[in-house]
Amino acid sequence: MTEALLGFAAMFALMALRVPIAIAMAAIGLVGIGLMRSWPAALASTTTEILDIAKYTLSVVPLFILMGNFVTKAGLSRELFQAAYAFIGHRRAGLALSTIAACAGFGAICGSSLATAATMARVAMPEMRRFGYADSFAAGAIAAGGTLGILIPPSVILVIYGIMTEQSIGALFAAGIIPGIVATLLYMAAASIVTRRDPSLGPPGERTSWSGRWRALRNIWGVLVLFAIVIGGMYGGLFTPTEAAGVGAMGGFLFALGRRALTFRTFVEVLRDSASTTAMLFVILIGATIFSTFINYTTMPVDLKDFVIGFDVHPIAVVIAICAIYVVLGCAMETLSMILLTVPIFFPVIVALGFDPIWFGVLIVCVVEIGLITPPVGMNVFVLRSVLPEVPTNAMWRGVMPFVAADVVRISILIAFPVITLWLPKTLGL
Repeated sequence: MTEALLGFAAMFALMALRVPIAIAMAAIGLVGIGLMRSWPAALASTTTEILDIAKYTLSVVPLFILMGNFVTKAGLSRELFQAAYAFIGHRRAGLALSTIAACAGFGAICGSSLATAATMARVAMPEMRRFGYADSFAAGAIAAGGTLGILIPPSVILVIYGIMTEQSIGALFAAGIIPGIVATLLYMAAASIVTRRDPSLGPPGERTSWSGRWRALRNIWGVLVLFAIVIGGMYGGLFTPTEAAGVGAMGGFLFALGRRALTFRTFVEVLRDSASTTAMLFVILIGATIFSTFINYTTMPVDLKDFVIGFDVHPIAVVIAICAIYVVLGCAMETLSMILLTVPIFFPVIVALGFDPIWFGVLIVCVVEIGLITPPVGMNVFVLRSVLPEVPTNAMWRGVMPFVAADVVRISILIAFPVITLWLPKTLGL
């Protein structure tokens, strides 16, 4: 246990010195293994871990990223927003509600929180300003809606969790659907409550005729078809998750091509952005894997499991404590790093307490979503800050607070009623 605690302290010290987290994790892991075992063993273990990252199952990650980038180039985000606006834009806070609904739809294709927030900011913010929305409230709705991108399938975070814990990716995707819908509805409820107290924050938009609404729905057929092919094919037994990702990437390419959104230059940009994002994720994954190997050489996982089992406390209290740790870590670390660092430590405890690993995976993704919109390292807020430099950061933090409260309510519901998460996977026989 002592070696593990020293390793964590050294890693956070390097992070405080602005060493990239992937480098900090890899360096401490390598040194830790070298000191505990031997330097040849450390080098051999590191080589093995790097080669393992190239395994076939992880190819699902770049393929889903590629699909999301093609969809973004095809301009589906604007049409999703317009379709949602056609039905609910005329209500109080209607444009914020439309933004949240569009984020949910875009997240079902994109799978990236940061990309969802950045894309929807460019689409929704000009419209909300046109109707006199407060910048803080508008930015808060976009930042919160963007978090749906890592929960609603296909989710890169759920893929990595599934590979780390050897759980079914299909079951994790199915388990994320209903909590994603619950999150969307709670965000909408938060926006409605805020504007009920102060209607000037989110005035209603213009009412759309029924003919206009049907036209708007026809414009989003691409999202429905692509989602049905990827998710329906996977659950229908036509594809494995990796094959579904490949079909989705090809579908996104054909859709963008059919809309004449792809030139040779934009095609190269999509490939470059996808490769860059994939490289970043894999470097973090390699660093975390090396550090996790070091932690597993210590007695920390076993000691922690024995401590929790021997401690006279209700298992739900342990889950709540783990959630609280994730919230605190979210104030200083980004999402993927948190998952990669903590799952090897907490997962044995959860399994030993008898909790369902699928439920736990969805739960921690919901919890780390909070870290995307809380200071000081709320990545969605910083992405919006780069897209909307004229909106002060403190105004953005103020705008996301009602949605953070909605997240706390959602997590409480998922802990109290695990069936919300597990019903769909069990119904599908996963």
